[in-house]
Amino acid sequence: MVLRLCAFLLANAAIAATATAAERLSDPIDASPVISAALSYAPAMAGGSASAAAGTVAAQLARQLPARGTLLSGPTLVPIDVVVDTIDKLEPPLLRSLLKRRDGLLKITGEPRCTISIHSLRYQTVGGQGEPADAGAVIMAPSGKDPACNGPRPVMLYAHGTVLDRAFSMAHLNGEARLVAAMFVAQGYIVVAPDYAGYGVSSLPYHPYLNAEQQAADMVDALRAARAAYGVLGLQTSQRLFLTGYSQGGFVALATQRAIQQHHADEFKVTAVAGLSGPYALAQMADDTFSGRPSTGVTAYLPLLTTSGQRAGAALYAAPEDLYESRYANGIETLLPTKVKLDDLVSKGKLPKGALFARDSQPQAADASAFFADMNLVRTSYRNAYLADMAAHPCHSDSVEPLSCAPEHSLRKWMVKNDLRTYVPQTPLLLCGGARDPVVPFSNAEYTQAYFTAHGASTVLVDLETIQPQDAYLVQKQGFAHEVQALAQEAAKKGNDPGKAVSDRYHSRLAAGFCLMTARDFFNSASD
Repeated sequence: MVLRLCAFLLANAAIAATATAAERLSDPIDASPVISAALSYAPAMAGGSASAAAGTVAAQLARQLPARGTLLSGPTLVPIDVVVDTIDKLEPPLLRSLLKRRDGLLKITGEPRCTISIHSLRYQTVGGQGEPADAGAVIMAPSGKDPACNGPRPVMLYAHGTVLDRAFSMAHLNGEARLVAAMFVAQGYIVVAPDYAGYGVSSLPYHPYLNAEQQAADMVDALRAARAAYGVLGLQTSQRLFLTGYSQGGFVALATQRAIQQHHADEFKVTAVAGLSGPYALAQMADDTFSGRPSTGVTAYLPLLTTSGQRAGAALYAAPEDLYESRYANGIETLLPTKVKLDDLVSKGKLPKGALFARDSQPQAADASAFFADMNLVRTSYRNAYLADMAAHPCHSDSVEPLSCAPEHSLRKWMVKNDLRTYVPQTPLLLCGGARDPVVPFSNAEYTQAYFTAHGASTVLVDLETIQPQDAYLVQKQGFAHEVQALAQEAAKKGNDPGKAVSDRYHSRLAAGFCLMTARDFFNSASD
Protein backbone atom coordinates (compact mmCIF):
# COMPACT_ATOMS: atom_id res chain seq x y z
CA MET A 1 0.00 0.00 0.00
CA VAL A 2 2.82 2.39 0.91
CA LEU A 3 4.62 1.59 -2.35
CA ARG A 4 1.49 2.30 -4.35
CA LEU A 5 1.02 5.60 -2.55
CA CYS A 6 4.63 6.56 -3.28
CA ALA A 7 4.17 5.61 -6.91
CA PHE A 8 1.04 7.74 -7.08
CA LEU A 9 2.79 10.76 -5.57
CA LEU A 10 5.83 10.38 -7.80
CA ALA A 11 3.64 10.02 -10.85
CA ASN A 12 1.92 13.27 -10.02
CA ALA A 13 5.29 14.92 -9.50
CA ALA A 14 6.27 13.74 -12.98
CA ILE A 15 3.05 15.08 -14.44
CA ALA A 16 3.58 18.48 -12.82
CA ALA A 17 7.21 18.68 -13.86
CA THR A 18 6.55 17.65 -17.46
CA ALA A 19 3.48 19.85 -17.86
CA THR A 20 4.97 22.54 -20.02
CA ALA A 21 7.07 20.22 -22.15
CA ALA A 22 4.15 18.03 -23.16
CA GLU A 23 1.98 21.05 -23.74
CA ARG A 24 4.28 22.73 -26.27
CA LEU A 25 6.67 20.22 -27.81
CA SER A 26 7.28 22.39 -30.87
CA ASP A 27 7.85 25.70 -29.07
CA PRO A 28 11.25 27.31 -28.60
CA ILE A 29 11.59 27.44 -24.80
CA ASP A 30 13.90 24.61 -23.80
CA ALA A 31 11.96 21.95 -21.90
CA SER A 32 14.81 19.47 -21.49
CA PRO A 33 15.55 20.21 -17.80
CA VAL A 34 11.89 19.76 -16.95
CA ILE A 35 11.60 16.58 -19.00
CA SER A 36 14.73 15.11 -17.42
CA ALA A 37 13.43 15.77 -13.94
CA ALA A 38 10.09 14.20 -14.77
CA LEU A 39 11.61 11.09 -16.31
CA SER A 40 13.72 10.49 -13.23
CA TYR A 41 10.44 9.98 -11.36
CA ALA A 42 8.42 8.39 -14.13
CA PRO A 43 9.43 4.70 -13.73
CA ALA A 44 7.97 4.73 -10.22
CA MET A 45 4.52 5.11 -11.69
CA ALA A 46 4.24 1.44 -12.45
CA GLY A 47 7.73 0.03 -12.12
CA GLY A 48 8.10 0.16 -15.90
CA SER A 49 10.43 1.89 -18.33
CA ALA A 50 10.90 5.65 -18.52
CA SER A 51 9.61 5.80 -22.10
CA ALA A 52 6.38 3.97 -21.21
CA ALA A 53 5.90 6.18 -18.18
CA ALA A 54 6.51 9.29 -20.26
CA GLY A 55 3.81 8.20 -22.67
CA THR A 56 1.38 7.80 -19.80
CA VAL A 57 2.34 11.22 -18.44
CA ALA A 58 1.85 12.88 -21.83
CA ALA A 59 -1.56 11.27 -22.26
CA GLN A 60 -2.71 12.49 -18.85
CA LEU A 61 -1.36 15.96 -19.49
CA ALA A 62 -3.22 16.21 -22.78
CA ARG A 63 -6.43 15.87 -20.79
CA GLN A 64 -5.39 18.25 -17.98
CA LEU A 65 -3.77 21.35 -19.47
CA PRO A 66 -5.14 23.81 -22.02
CA ALA A 67 -2.79 24.46 -24.93
CA ARG A 68 -0.70 27.60 -25.05
CA GLY A 69 -2.68 30.49 -26.47
CA THR A 70 -6.02 29.08 -25.34
CA LEU A 71 -8.58 31.78 -24.56
CA LEU A 72 -9.41 31.08 -20.90
CA SER A 73 -11.94 33.87 -20.37
CA GLY A 74 -13.36 36.88 -22.19
CA PRO A 75 -13.53 38.93 -24.23
CA THR A 76 -15.17 41.21 -21.67
CA LEU A 77 -16.08 44.83 -22.33
CA VAL A 78 -14.07 47.16 -20.07
CA PRO A 79 -15.67 50.48 -19.04
CA ILE A 80 -13.48 53.47 -19.91
CA ASP A 81 -12.88 55.95 -17.11
CA VAL A 82 -13.00 59.57 -18.32
CA VAL A 83 -12.79 61.08 -14.80
CA VAL A 84 -16.33 62.44 -14.64
CA ASP A 85 -17.93 59.21 -15.87
CA THR A 86 -17.33 55.71 -17.18
CA ILE A 87 -18.33 54.89 -20.72
CA ASP A 88 -18.40 51.76 -22.87
CA LYS A 89 -17.04 53.46 -25.97
CA LEU A 90 -14.78 56.45 -26.44
CA GLU A 91 -16.07 58.56 -29.33
CA PRO A 92 -13.71 60.72 -31.44
CA PRO A 93 -14.96 64.13 -30.16
CA LEU A 94 -14.42 63.19 -26.50
CA LEU A 95 -11.03 61.63 -27.23
CA ARG A 96 -10.03 64.76 -29.10
CA SER A 97 -10.95 66.86 -26.10
CA LEU A 98 -8.99 64.61 -23.71
CA LEU A 99 -5.91 64.65 -25.92
CA LYS A 100 -6.00 68.42 -26.35
CA ARG A 101 -6.88 69.52 -22.83
CA ARG A 102 -5.43 66.89 -20.51
CA ASP A 103 -2.48 65.43 -22.37
CA GLY A 104 -1.58 68.01 -25.03
CA LEU A 105 -1.02 65.10 -27.40
CA LEU A 106 -3.41 65.94 -30.22
CA LYS A 107 -0.65 67.40 -32.37
CA ILE A 108 1.21 64.08 -32.08
CA THR A 109 -1.66 61.62 -32.48
CA GLY A 110 -3.65 63.51 -35.10
CA GLU A 111 -7.41 63.87 -35.30
CA PRO A 112 -9.27 60.76 -34.03
CA ARG A 113 -11.34 59.03 -36.69
CA CYS A 114 -12.69 55.93 -34.95
CA THR A 115 -14.62 55.08 -31.81
CA ILE A 116 -12.62 52.96 -29.35
CA SER A 117 -13.80 50.07 -27.19
CA ILE A 118 -11.65 47.99 -24.82
CA HIS A 119 -12.10 44.26 -24.24
CA SER A 120 -10.14 42.18 -21.73
CA LEU A 121 -9.23 38.52 -22.01
CA ARG A 122 -7.19 35.91 -20.18
CA TYR A 123 -5.13 33.25 -21.90
CA GLN A 124 -2.81 30.31 -21.31
CA THR A 125 0.92 30.93 -21.64
CA VAL A 126 4.20 29.99 -19.90
CA GLY A 127 6.44 31.37 -17.18
CA GLY A 128 10.17 31.98 -17.22
CA GLN A 129 11.17 28.33 -16.94
CA GLY A 130 8.43 27.08 -19.22
CA GLU A 131 5.96 26.37 -16.41
CA PRO A 132 2.25 26.76 -17.20
CA ALA A 133 0.95 30.27 -16.52
CA ASP A 134 -1.93 32.55 -17.36
CA ALA A 135 -1.87 36.20 -18.38
CA GLY A 136 -4.21 38.99 -19.38
CA ALA A 137 -4.42 41.15 -22.48
CA VAL A 138 -6.74 43.64 -24.08
CA ILE A 139 -8.15 44.03 -27.54
CA MET A 140 -8.63 47.67 -28.46
CA ALA A 141 -11.22 47.76 -31.22
CA PRO A 142 -12.05 50.57 -33.68
CA SER A 143 -15.54 51.22 -35.02
CA GLY A 144 -17.44 53.98 -36.81
CA LYS A 145 -18.67 55.16 -40.17
CA ASP A 146 -15.30 56.36 -41.43
CA PRO A 147 -13.90 53.85 -43.98
CA ALA A 148 -10.78 53.55 -41.83
CA CYS A 149 -12.85 52.21 -38.94
CA ASN A 150 -14.75 49.27 -40.45
CA GLY A 151 -14.18 46.29 -42.69
CA PRO A 152 -11.00 44.20 -42.45
CA ARG A 153 -8.57 46.12 -40.24
CA PRO A 154 -4.82 45.77 -39.68
CA VAL A 155 -3.73 44.24 -36.37
CA MET A 156 -0.97 45.66 -34.22
CA LEU A 157 0.52 43.58 -31.41
CA TYR A 158 1.80 46.04 -28.81
CA ALA A 159 4.30 45.44 -25.98
CA HIS A 160 4.25 47.95 -23.13
CA GLY A 161 7.15 49.48 -21.24
CA THR A 162 8.46 48.58 -17.80
CA VAL A 163 6.04 49.11 -14.93
CA LEU A 164 6.44 48.27 -11.27
CA ASP A 165 2.73 48.13 -10.41
CA ARG A 166 1.63 44.51 -9.96
CA ALA A 167 -1.98 45.45 -10.81
CA PHE A 168 -1.04 47.13 -14.10
CA SER A 169 -3.22 46.43 -17.11
CA MET A 170 -3.46 47.98 -20.56
CA ALA A 171 -7.23 47.87 -19.97
CA HIS A 172 -6.89 51.08 -17.94
CA LEU A 173 -6.97 53.69 -20.69
CA ASN A 174 -4.49 56.20 -19.32
CA GLY A 175 -0.83 56.99 -19.88
CA GLU A 176 0.77 54.60 -22.33
CA ALA A 177 -2.47 52.77 -23.08
CA ARG A 178 -4.28 56.00 -23.99
CA LEU A 179 -1.42 57.13 -26.22
CA VAL A 180 -1.42 53.80 -28.08
CA ALA A 181 -5.21 53.86 -28.44
CA ALA A 182 -5.20 57.42 -29.77
CA MET A 183 -2.26 56.83 -32.09
CA PHE A 184 -3.46 53.57 -33.61
CA VAL A 185 -6.98 52.45 -32.65
CA ALA A 186 -8.48 55.86 -33.35
CA GLN A 187 -6.92 55.60 -36.81
CA GLY A 188 -8.36 52.16 -37.57
CA TYR A 189 -5.92 49.61 -36.17
CA ILE A 190 -7.03 46.68 -34.02
CA VAL A 191 -4.55 46.64 -31.13
CA VAL A 192 -3.77 43.51 -29.12
CA ALA A 193 -1.85 44.51 -25.98
CA PRO A 194 -0.73 41.88 -23.43
CA ASP A 195 -0.27 42.89 -19.80
CA TYR A 196 2.51 40.24 -19.52
CA ALA A 197 2.66 37.27 -17.18
CA GLY A 198 3.02 38.45 -13.60
CA TYR A 199 0.81 41.53 -14.00
CA GLY A 200 -2.90 42.24 -13.77
CA VAL A 201 -5.00 39.07 -13.67
CA SER A 202 -2.02 36.76 -14.09
CA SER A 203 -1.46 34.31 -11.23
CA LEU A 204 2.27 33.99 -11.93
CA PRO A 205 4.00 35.26 -8.74
CA TYR A 206 6.81 37.08 -10.60
CA HIS A 207 7.42 38.75 -13.96
CA PRO A 208 9.91 37.17 -16.43
CA TYR A 209 11.47 40.55 -17.16
CA LEU A 210 13.56 40.71 -20.35
CA ASN A 211 13.50 36.93 -20.65
CA ALA A 212 13.43 37.03 -24.45
CA GLU A 213 12.03 33.55 -25.05
CA GLN A 214 9.29 33.80 -22.44
CA GLN A 215 8.23 37.33 -23.37
CA ALA A 216 8.00 36.40 -27.04
CA ALA A 217 5.98 33.30 -26.13
CA ASP A 218 3.66 35.47 -24.04
CA MET A 219 3.08 37.81 -27.00
CA VAL A 220 2.44 34.95 -29.42
CA ASP A 221 -0.01 33.34 -27.00
CA ALA A 222 -1.89 36.63 -26.54
CA LEU A 223 -2.23 36.94 -30.30
CA ARG A 224 -3.53 33.38 -30.54
CA ALA A 225 -6.13 34.08 -27.87
CA ALA A 226 -7.12 37.34 -29.54
CA ARG A 227 -7.74 35.51 -32.81
CA ALA A 228 -10.22 33.30 -30.98
CA ALA A 229 -12.00 36.42 -29.70
CA TYR A 230 -12.28 38.43 -32.92
CA GLY A 231 -15.42 36.65 -34.07
CA VAL A 232 -17.17 37.21 -30.75
CA LEU A 233 -16.48 40.93 -31.10
CA GLY A 234 -17.51 41.04 -34.74
CA LEU A 235 -14.04 42.16 -35.83
CA GLN A 236 -12.62 41.52 -39.27
CA THR A 237 -8.85 41.50 -39.68
CA SER A 238 -6.81 42.15 -42.79
CA GLN A 239 -3.62 40.30 -43.72
CA ARG A 240 -1.47 43.07 -42.20
CA LEU A 241 0.15 42.30 -38.84
CA PHE A 242 2.47 44.78 -37.14
CA LEU A 243 4.63 44.43 -34.02
CA THR A 244 5.81 47.31 -31.88
CA GLY A 245 6.52 48.28 -28.30
CA TYR A 246 8.26 50.92 -26.23
CA SER A 247 11.21 50.59 -23.82
CA GLN A 248 10.96 47.05 -22.41
CA GLY A 249 8.28 46.62 -25.06
CA GLY A 250 10.74 47.53 -27.81
CA PHE A 251 12.90 44.63 -26.68
CA VAL A 252 9.83 42.38 -26.52
CA ALA A 253 8.73 43.40 -30.03
CA LEU A 254 12.05 42.35 -31.56
CA ALA A 255 12.14 39.14 -29.49
CA THR A 256 8.67 38.36 -30.86
CA GLN A 257 9.77 39.08 -34.41
CA ARG A 258 12.62 36.62 -33.92
CA ALA A 259 10.34 33.97 -32.40
CA ILE A 260 7.72 34.22 -35.15
CA GLN A 261 10.39 34.19 -37.85
CA GLN A 262 12.15 31.14 -36.42
CA HIS A 263 9.27 29.10 -34.98
CA HIS A 264 5.86 30.37 -36.09
CA ALA A 265 6.29 31.50 -39.71
CA ASP A 266 3.56 29.08 -40.80
CA GLU A 267 1.13 30.58 -38.26
CA PHE A 268 1.78 34.34 -38.56
CA LYS A 269 2.99 36.60 -41.35
CA VAL A 270 4.41 39.87 -40.02
CA THR A 271 4.17 42.96 -42.24
CA ALA A 272 6.59 45.24 -40.37
CA VAL A 273 8.14 45.76 -36.92
CA ALA A 274 9.13 48.86 -34.93
CA GLY A 275 11.36 48.69 -31.88
CA LEU A 276 11.14 51.89 -29.86
CA SER A 277 13.80 52.83 -27.28
CA GLY A 278 14.43 49.22 -26.31
CA PRO A 279 17.44 47.50 -24.63
CA TYR A 280 18.08 45.13 -27.53
CA ALA A 281 21.86 44.94 -27.01
CA LEU A 282 21.39 43.69 -23.46
CA ALA A 283 24.89 42.28 -22.99
CA GLN A 284 26.48 45.56 -24.05
CA MET A 285 24.17 47.58 -21.80
CA ALA A 286 24.94 45.36 -18.80
CA ASP A 287 28.69 45.60 -19.41
CA ASP A 288 28.41 49.38 -19.68
CA THR A 289 26.46 49.48 -16.40
CA PHE A 290 29.03 47.45 -14.46
CA SER A 291 31.84 49.42 -16.13
CA GLY A 292 30.58 52.53 -14.38
CA ARG A 293 27.95 53.98 -16.73
CA PRO A 294 24.56 53.00 -15.24
CA SER A 295 21.24 54.33 -16.55
CA THR A 296 18.42 56.07 -14.72
CA GLY A 297 16.08 53.64 -12.95
CA VAL A 298 18.61 50.82 -12.72
CA THR A 299 18.09 50.25 -8.98
CA ALA A 300 14.50 49.17 -9.72
CA TYR A 301 15.14 47.38 -13.01
CA LEU A 302 18.03 45.24 -11.76
CA PRO A 303 15.97 43.37 -9.11
CA LEU A 304 13.28 42.69 -11.73
CA LEU A 305 15.92 41.34 -14.09
CA THR A 306 17.78 39.18 -11.59
CA THR A 307 14.59 37.65 -10.18
CA SER A 308 13.59 36.83 -13.75
CA GLY A 309 16.94 35.12 -14.31
CA GLN A 310 16.81 33.20 -11.04
CA ARG A 311 13.30 31.95 -11.84
CA ALA A 312 14.53 30.78 -15.23
CA GLY A 313 17.32 28.73 -13.66
CA ALA A 314 20.20 31.06 -14.59
CA ALA A 315 21.74 30.77 -11.09
CA LEU A 316 22.80 34.40 -10.94
CA TYR A 317 23.70 33.92 -7.27
CA ALA A 318 23.56 31.23 -4.61
CA ALA A 319 21.72 33.62 -2.27
CA PRO A 320 20.52 37.21 -2.75
CA GLU A 321 23.21 38.36 -0.29
CA ASP A 322 25.85 37.40 -2.87
CA LEU A 323 24.64 40.18 -5.17
CA TYR A 324 22.75 42.62 -2.98
CA GLU A 325 23.85 44.40 0.18
CA SER A 326 22.35 42.76 3.27
CA ARG A 327 20.02 45.69 4.03
CA TYR A 328 18.20 45.00 0.73
CA ALA A 329 18.72 41.28 0.16
CA ASN A 330 15.95 40.01 2.42
CA GLY A 331 12.75 39.93 0.39
CA ILE A 332 14.20 41.43 -2.78
CA GLU A 333 13.23 38.43 -4.89
CA THR A 334 9.54 39.07 -4.20
CA LEU A 335 9.72 42.86 -4.04
CA LEU A 336 8.84 43.66 -7.66
CA PRO A 337 6.40 44.04 -9.27
CA THR A 338 4.47 45.43 -6.33
CA LYS A 339 1.39 47.33 -5.22
CA VAL A 340 3.62 49.80 -3.35
CA LYS A 341 4.84 52.97 -5.06
CA LEU A 342 8.56 53.17 -5.78
CA ASP A 343 9.00 56.29 -3.63
CA ASP A 344 7.47 54.40 -0.70
CA LEU A 345 9.83 51.46 -1.25
CA VAL A 346 12.73 53.90 -1.13
CA SER A 347 11.45 55.67 1.98
CA LYS A 348 10.99 52.30 3.72
CA GLY A 349 14.58 51.31 2.89
CA LYS A 350 13.62 48.49 0.52
CA LEU A 351 15.57 50.03 -2.38
CA PRO A 352 18.01 52.92 -2.76
CA LYS A 353 16.93 55.85 -4.89
CA GLY A 354 19.90 55.78 -7.23
CA ALA A 355 22.97 54.36 -5.48
CA LEU A 356 23.75 51.23 -7.46
CA PHE A 357 27.39 50.86 -6.41
CA ALA A 358 29.43 51.88 -3.37
CA ARG A 359 30.86 55.39 -3.26
CA ASP A 360 34.46 54.13 -3.57
CA SER A 361 33.75 51.39 -6.12
CA GLN A 362 35.72 51.81 -9.34
CA PRO A 363 35.66 52.55 -12.23
CA GLN A 364 33.17 55.43 -12.45
CA ALA A 365 32.18 57.48 -15.48
CA ALA A 366 32.67 61.22 -15.05
CA ASP A 367 28.93 61.99 -15.09
CA ALA A 368 27.78 58.97 -13.06
CA SER A 369 28.37 60.14 -9.50
CA ALA A 370 24.67 59.82 -8.61
CA PHE A 371 24.96 56.03 -8.99
CA PHE A 372 27.89 55.78 -6.57
CA ALA A 373 26.97 56.54 -2.97
CA ASP A 374 26.47 55.12 0.49
CA MET A 375 23.55 52.75 1.10
CA ASN A 376 24.24 51.21 -2.31
CA LEU A 377 22.37 48.24 -3.76
CA VAL A 378 25.04 45.97 -5.32
CA ARG A 379 27.90 44.45 -3.38
CA THR A 380 31.34 45.57 -4.53
CA SER A 381 32.54 41.96 -4.50
CA TYR A 382 29.84 41.02 -7.04
CA ARG A 383 30.72 43.97 -9.25
CA ASN A 384 34.43 43.14 -9.07
CA ALA A 385 33.76 39.54 -10.11
CA TYR A 386 31.70 40.81 -13.06
CA LEU A 387 34.48 43.19 -14.11
CA ALA A 388 37.07 40.43 -13.81
CA ASP A 389 35.00 38.28 -16.14
CA MET A 390 34.75 41.15 -18.62
CA ALA A 391 38.54 41.42 -18.64
CA ALA A 392 39.05 37.66 -19.02
CA HIS A 393 36.23 37.06 -21.51
CA PRO A 394 35.56 40.29 -23.45
CA CYS A 395 32.54 40.53 -25.71
CA HIS A 396 31.68 43.09 -28.40
CA SER A 397 35.18 43.17 -29.92
CA ASP A 398 33.86 41.78 -33.22
CA SER A 399 31.28 44.14 -34.73
CA VAL A 400 29.95 41.38 -37.00
CA GLU A 401 29.62 38.82 -34.19
CA PRO A 402 29.59 40.85 -30.94
CA LEU A 403 28.36 37.88 -28.91
CA SER A 404 31.10 35.53 -30.05
CA CYS A 405 32.43 35.31 -26.50
CA ALA A 406 32.23 32.83 -23.66
CA PRO A 407 31.67 34.65 -20.36
CA GLU A 408 31.82 32.58 -17.19
CA HIS A 409 30.04 34.99 -14.86
CA SER A 410 26.42 33.88 -14.53
CA LEU A 411 24.88 37.35 -14.98
CA ARG A 412 26.94 38.00 -18.11
CA LYS A 413 25.85 34.61 -19.47
CA TRP A 414 22.22 35.54 -18.87
CA MET A 415 22.69 38.90 -20.62
CA VAL A 416 24.33 37.26 -23.64
CA LYS A 417 21.55 34.67 -23.80
CA ASN A 418 18.91 37.40 -23.96
CA ASP A 419 20.74 39.84 -26.22
CA LEU A 420 18.78 40.14 -29.47
CA ARG A 421 21.74 40.40 -31.83
CA THR A 422 21.24 36.77 -32.77
CA TYR A 423 18.97 36.81 -35.83
CA VAL A 424 18.52 38.59 -39.15
CA PRO A 425 15.13 40.29 -39.63
CA GLN A 426 13.24 39.16 -42.72
CA THR A 427 10.53 41.83 -42.54
CA PRO A 428 10.89 45.65 -42.55
CA LEU A 429 12.24 46.92 -39.23
CA LEU A 430 12.40 50.40 -37.71
CA LEU A 431 14.47 51.29 -34.64
CA CYS A 432 13.57 54.65 -33.07
CA GLY A 433 14.87 56.51 -30.05
CA GLY A 434 16.64 59.62 -28.84
CA ALA A 435 20.38 60.17 -28.50
CA ARG A 436 20.13 61.61 -24.96
CA ASP A 437 17.82 58.97 -23.48
CA PRO A 438 18.92 58.59 -19.84
CA VAL A 439 16.98 55.36 -19.22
CA VAL A 440 17.69 53.18 -22.27
CA PRO A 441 20.80 54.42 -24.10
CA PHE A 442 20.31 54.98 -27.83
CA SER A 443 23.47 52.93 -28.37
CA ASN A 444 21.23 49.86 -28.04
CA ALA A 445 19.61 50.78 -31.35
CA GLU A 446 22.93 51.72 -32.95
CA TYR A 447 24.66 48.47 -31.97
CA THR A 448 21.67 46.42 -33.08
CA GLN A 449 21.35 48.17 -36.43
CA ALA A 450 25.08 47.68 -37.01
CA TYR A 451 24.70 43.95 -36.37
CA PHE A 452 21.71 43.62 -38.69
CA THR A 453 23.46 45.64 -41.41
CA ALA A 454 26.58 43.48 -41.15
CA HIS A 455 24.35 40.46 -41.76
CA GLY A 456 22.62 41.92 -44.79
CA ALA A 457 19.38 43.23 -43.27
CA SER A 458 18.27 46.77 -44.04
CA THR A 459 17.05 48.51 -40.88
CA VAL A 460 15.66 52.05 -40.60
CA LEU A 461 17.35 53.87 -37.70
CA VAL A 462 15.69 57.06 -36.42
CA ASP A 463 17.41 59.28 -33.87
CA LEU A 464 14.88 61.95 -32.93
CA GLU A 465 17.77 64.34 -32.22
CA THR A 466 19.37 64.14 -35.68
CA ILE A 467 17.87 65.55 -38.87
CA GLN A 468 19.09 63.94 -42.09
CA PRO A 469 19.00 65.36 -45.64
CA GLN A 470 15.59 64.66 -47.20
CA ASP A 471 14.51 63.19 -43.88
CA ALA A 472 11.39 61.02 -44.14
CA TYR A 473 10.70 61.69 -40.45
CA LEU A 474 11.37 65.42 -40.42
CA VAL A 475 7.96 66.27 -38.94
CA GLN A 476 8.54 63.97 -35.95
CA LYS A 477 12.03 65.31 -35.31
CA GLN A 478 10.97 68.95 -35.55
CA GLY A 479 8.04 68.26 -33.23
CA PHE A 480 10.35 66.52 -30.76
CA ALA A 481 12.81 69.43 -30.80
CA HIS A 482 9.97 71.90 -30.24
CA GLU A 483 8.64 69.94 -27.23
CA VAL A 484 12.12 69.64 -25.70
CA GLN A 485 12.67 73.38 -26.07
CA ALA A 486 9.24 74.24 -24.68
CA LEU A 487 9.74 72.00 -21.65
CA ALA A 488 13.15 73.51 -20.92
CA GLN A 489 11.81 77.06 -21.22
CA GLU A 490 8.88 76.31 -18.93
CA ALA A 491 11.23 74.88 -16.30
CA ALA A 492 13.50 77.92 -16.49
CA LYS A 493 10.55 80.29 -16.00
CA LYS A 494 9.65 78.40 -12.82
CA GLY A 495 13.21 78.58 -11.55
CA ASN A 496 13.83 74.87 -12.10
CA ASP A 497 16.74 73.16 -13.81
CA PRO A 498 15.87 72.94 -17.55
CA GLY A 499 18.23 70.02 -18.14
CA LYS A 500 16.73 67.98 -15.33
CA ALA A 501 13.19 68.79 -16.50
CA VAL A 502 13.98 67.44 -19.97
CA SER A 503 15.88 64.43 -18.61
CA ASP A 504 13.05 63.46 -16.25
CA ARG A 505 10.50 63.29 -19.10
CA TYR A 506 12.79 62.35 -22.00
CA HIS A 507 12.18 58.61 -22.01
CA SER A 508 8.68 58.29 -20.58
CA ARG A 509 6.98 61.14 -22.44
CA LEU A 510 9.02 62.99 -25.06
CA ALA A 511 10.61 60.13 -27.02
CA ALA A 512 7.65 57.81 -26.48
CA GLY A 513 5.10 59.97 -28.28
CA PHE A 514 7.26 60.86 -31.25
CA CYS A 515 8.62 57.34 -31.70
CA LEU A 516 5.06 55.96 -31.75
CA MET A 517 4.21 58.61 -34.34
CA THR A 518 7.25 57.51 -36.34
CA ALA A 519 6.20 53.86 -36.06
CA ARG A 520 2.72 54.62 -37.37
CA ASP A 521 4.12 56.41 -40.44
CA PHE A 522 6.53 53.50 -40.97
CA PHE A 523 3.69 50.98 -40.79
CA ASN A 524 1.51 53.01 -43.13
CA SER A 525 4.34 53.18 -45.68
CA ALA A 526 4.97 49.44 -45.32
CA SER A 527 1.31 48.81 -46.18
CA ASP A 528 1.43 50.82 -49.41
